[in-house]
Amino acid sequence: MKPALLFGPLVLFLCLAYFVPFLGVMQWSVTLPEPGVGQYVKAVSDPLIISVFIRTFRICLIVTILSIAAAYCIAYIWVRGTPMQRLAMEICILIPFWISILTRAFGWVALLTNRGLINTWLQQIGIISEPLTLVRNEFGVVLGMTHFLIPFAVFPIASAMRSLDERVLMAARGMGATRLRTFWAIFVPMTLPGVLGAGIIVFVFALGFFITPAILGGGRSVMIAELIYLRLFQSPDWGLGAAMSVILMLIVAGLLALMMRYARPKSMLR
Repeated sequence: MKPALLFGPLVLFLCLAYFVPFLGVMQWSVTLPEPGVGQYVKAVSDPLIISVFIRTFRICLIVTILSIAAAYCIAYIWVRGTPMQRLAMEICILIPFWISILTRAFGWVALLTNRGLINTWLQQIGIISEPLTLVRNEFGVVLGMTHFLIPFAVFPIASAMRSLDERVLMAARGMGATRLRTFWAIFVPMTLPGVLGAGIIVFVFALGFFITPAILGGGRSVMIAELIYLRLFQSPDWGLGAAMSVILMLIVAGLLALMMRYARPKSMLR
């Protein structure tokens, strides 16, 4: 059987489930409330929308950096640690996938509120006298998003680490390089494709986050996905919401194109 026949049903499903509805959203963006590109002009000129885009990119960038840093450490132990360390890392990586994003968000609310476990514990041991504002702000949003996205960054980084040729590392050590120099001069540069791929994946996922910012941000750190929801279902301003959706999709498509061009996904999947 030809491979095209096997992929045909999947391609058809993706077209019906994603591409056709997206065409409808594109139609809304140039027809509502009247034909033209006025909604796109408003989307790129409205100070409120621009500020939300800037906040979204800032939060996504911070989340991506924190997720990659944590994922690199986890992936390193998972790939090169002892059997017990590898087992512990596998448990830490897989268990989060069994917990829904809504449960995680409310779990962080229980930890971070003024009467939450963290503030209560810090006050009881005398480190702080007044509760810290850890939720309903960008800090809570960044923390919740980072916690959710770390596992997604681990897999491409671990794949890049497993594809390394151990003989190169052994040659560096044989020529007198220390472990630290071998790590920074050989190991890290050779795993950069995996880091880049993980960074783009995390950033793209973060751009579309809705539940976590809505719950942990408390309406004070609105991101673009939440703003699109508000324009579509509460304003309602379907044309502007659709225009922002199309702009966001174009940004995501550009990032995916960068990943396909520079992250060498074939080598990441070996």
